[in-house]
Amino acid sequence: MKFPSQEKLEKYAELALKTGVNLQEDQRLMINSTVEGALFTRIVARKAYEMGAKDVNVVWADDELSRLRYENADTEVLKTVPEWEQKMFDFFGEEGAAVLSIRSTDPDLLKGIDAGKIAAANKARAEAMSNFRSYTMNDRIQWSIISIPIPAWAKKIFPNETEEEAIDKLWEEIFSIVRVDQEDPVAAWEKHNATLDKVGKYLNDKQYKKLVYNAPGTELEVELPKSHIWKGGASKTEKQQVTFNPNMPTEEVFTAPHKYGVNGHVSSTKPLNYGGNVIDNFTLTFKDGKVVDFKAEHGEETLRHLLDTDEGSKHLGEMALVPHESPISQSGLIFYNTLYDENASCHLALGKAYPNNVEGGSDMSNEELDKNGVNDSLSHVDFMMGSGELDIDGYLEDGTKEAVMRKGSWAIEF
Repeated sequence: MKFPSQEKLEKYAELALKTGVNLQEDQRLMINSTVEGALFTRIVARKAYEMGAKDVNVVWADDELSRLRYENADTEVLKTVPEWEQKMFDFFGEEGAAVLSIRSTDPDLLKGIDAGKIAAANKARAEAMSNFRSYTMNDRIQWSIISIPIPAWAKKIFPNETEEEAIDKLWEEIFSIVRVDQEDPVAAWEKHNATLDKVGKYLNDKQYKKLVYNAPGTELEVELPKSHIWKGGASKTEKQQVTFNPNMPTEEVFTAPHKYGVNGHVSSTKPLNYGGNVIDNFTLTFKDGKVVDFKAEHGEETLRHLLDTDEGSKHLGEMALVPHESPISQSGLIFYNTLYDENASCHLALGKAYPNNVEGGSDMSNEELDKNGVNDSLSHVDFMMGSGELDIDGYLEDGTKEAVMRKGSWAIEF
C-alpha cells in the first residue's frame, strides 16, 4: 500500500499523540491497528517512545482473516471471547493507559455474511468488553480514534480512480480534514476546540427542555434530561483532568437525549457502515423514546439485528449537532466511515449514552441513570440524519421557542 511522505506521516503521528490521546511521560500506550497500517503504526510507536512512553503495546487486526473467520467458524465459536483477551483490555484500563485506535476497514468487509451471525458475535464482544468500555465512555482514560486509508476503503469512496490514485486522494482528504496540512496542526486544533467549547457552553446555559427536528422525512421531538451537559471537541480525564480528543476529526457538540422522551420519525441522510455491512435510506419511528417501527432500502436485516441487540438498542443515547458547513460536509464525499460521516452531519446514536453527559452521571448506578433518562445498552451506533434542509428549534422550560438551526446552519450566535 502506498503511503505519503515520511514528513506528513510523522506530522500525523505527532498530532494523534499530542492532541488525540495527549500521551503523558511514563504512560503506557495501547494501539489498535490493522496490519495494512503497520508502517504508520511503527511511526506512532517510535514517536510515543520519544515522548517518554512507558511502553507501547499494539493489538493487530486483519480484514482478510476476519472475513475468513466469519465464513468458516460457526456462531458459537464467534460468540466466544477468550478470557485472556478480556483481561488484557482490562489491564490497560487499570493501568491508566492511553488508547489510540487507528481504524481502516473495508466498508463491505462482511457483505454476504449472515446478519444474525454478525449480530451474535458483536453482542458477545460488547458484553465481554463492557468493563473496559466503562473506562472510555466515562473518560477515565485518554482515548482517541483516527483513520488511515486502505485500498478497499479508498476505492469505495473513489470508485472511478485507480487504486493508487484513490489512496492518494483519500490521504489528501484526511490530512485536510484533520488539519495535518496546516503549518501547526496542534495549534489549529486548540483553536478549533475553543470554538466547539464556546458552542457547548452556550447550549449548556440554555438548558433546552427539548429540541424539535424538521426536514424531509424527519419530524422528531427529543426531550433532554435535566442538568444535561453538552460536550464537544476536547475532553478531560475524570481524575487527572488530562485534556484529549476522542475523535479526530470532530465537528460536533453532543449530549444525551432523554431515554423516554423521543417521539416522531427520523430518516437517515447518509449510509451507515455497521458491522462490515452498509445500511442505507432508513427511517426509524419512535414512541416514548423507543423504536416502534423501522424500514430500510438497504441492509434492513442488519438494522433489525442492531435494534434487537438489547432493549437499550431501541432507544437513543446521543444527539449531536454539526453545521452543514463542516469541512467534511463541504468535501461532498460519502466516506462510509462513521468517524468521518458523523462529522459531516447532525446525527443521533442508538444505544448507550455517555454517563458524563448529565451532571454527576459518572457516579450514578444504572438504576439512577435510568431514572434520570440516561440510556444503557451494549451498543452505541451513530447514524446521520442532518442535511442542508434541516431545521431545529429549541424549547426552554417556560415554553419559549428559539431557532437553533436553519437549513443545516447555526441560527444562533456564539
